[in-house]
Amino acid sequence: MRKLTELEIKKALKTLDGWVLKEGKLCSEFVFEDFKAAFAAMTEIALHAEEIQHHPEWCNVYNKLEIHLFTHDIQGLSMLDIQLATVINAMGRNYKVKRIAPETVNASLFPCSK
Repeated sequence: MRKLTELEIKKALKTLDGWVLKEGKLCSEFVFEDFKAAFAAMTEIALHAEEIQHHPEWCNVYNKLEIHLFTHDIQGLSMLDIQLATVINAMGRNYKVKRIAPETVNASLFPCSK
């Protein structure tokens, strides 16, 4: 597994609706109808993440889910991050979800980010 170049990341971001690069990580935030829908989506994402052995950093508060993707083994972004973001976007179509680009969010859900 190799670290993506800046050019590869910029190219990938053009295809990843709702994702931005923030502090070296791919980040997005989702707002669901309720907690049950958010938890169902997290479960679906978790099952796929386990299949590919690449797990997101995420934080859930009621109906909000903030996701950060990063490949810790290489201290950067890899194709696994792009693949997981693509799958998450596809799964998001199964839920009534509102996307919020992280650059527009005033406060991160992650306690350590505050």
